[in-house]
Amino acid sequence: MLDHHSNNTILITGGAGFIGSNFIPYFLEQHPNIDVVNLDLLTYAGDLTNLREVEGHPNYTFIKGDICDKLLVKHLFKEYNISGVINFAAESHVDNSISSPGQFIKTNIEGTFNLLEIARILWNGKNNRFHHISTDEVYGSLGKDGYFTERSNYQPNSPYSASKASSDFLVRSYHHTYGMNVVTSNCSNNYGPKQHDEKLIPTIIRSAIKGVKIPIYGNGKNVRDWLFVKDHCIGVDTIYNHGKAGETYLLGGNNEYDNLTIAFKICDILDVKRSKIKGNYKDQIEFVEDRLGHDFRYAIDASKISKELGWKASEYFDSGLDKTIDWYLNKYQL
Repeated sequence: MLDHHSNNTILITGGAGFIGSNFIPYFLEQHPNIDVVNLDLLTYAGDLTNLREVEGHPNYTFIKGDICDKLLVKHLFKEYNISGVINFAAESHVDNSISSPGQFIKTNIEGTFNLLEIARILWNGKNNRFHHISTDEVYGSLGKDGYFTERSNYQPNSPYSASKASSDFLVRSYHHTYGMNVVTSNCSNNYGPKQHDEKLIPTIIRSAIKGVKIPIYGNGKNVRDWLFVKDHCIGVDTIYNHGKAGETYLLGGNNEYDNLTIAFKICDILDVKRSKIKGNYKDQIEFVEDRLGHDFRYAIDASKISKELGWKASEYFDSGLDKTIDWYLNKYQL
């Protein structure tokens, strides 16, 4: 349990999710003099087993709770003398936002507002940092050419991306209206260990090794830029500590692939890793009805953070995919 009177304690929200559970161990290792309070509601996408490596760490405390719970959040700010926030907490699965948008509005908009407002009141003009984690999906869809930049117009096309766009604007407003020390980062599609089974790459891996159909939306030609989660963690740490107040930074992996190519790559790797098991994994690929409002392409120009803060994604996609597959094979004990 942390010393409640520490002068350098940050609140990390959603730390039991995919990106948060990769970030917390990295951050604790990089900053041994900073304490971390992890607030997570542990909905279906949160998993404390992803944080086993920091259980018992003297600088780490987990609190189960909701960022929409005003009394709890205010209590944590006071009890642990919170001096910074990194807000990973979000409902993030696009399909779920289409079928049940209400929870996305509540968590992504109201929850972010709650954090901002309590921080504004209790910090009372202090220059403490609030880092909001967002997505490239707020910018809408690209054609075959071009890239998202920090100057791109917001054109969200799903309830998920609309809720994230709304929270981005709230964060921006708290800087321009109240002078709060905020930064926002918008990242491309993350992949790597600890990702929830519902996402594309885990779904392909899980379906392949279970011998069931591998579902691919539409014709499989939708393109995403893929960012290895460890690179994203390094980027978030860089922005939190060195980003300019009020600024937005885009984080991308410069790895553009369509969904069908991703499926082929995973099947090829599995064919090698599980060579003793007969069968061709590509035979399991099945095209399914496309997602409503499915954006065609996302791609990020990350030159701003590269020039200003010296960050650049370092993991090659094929090696990152290999590490990811190994993690899932170990998870499923195969």
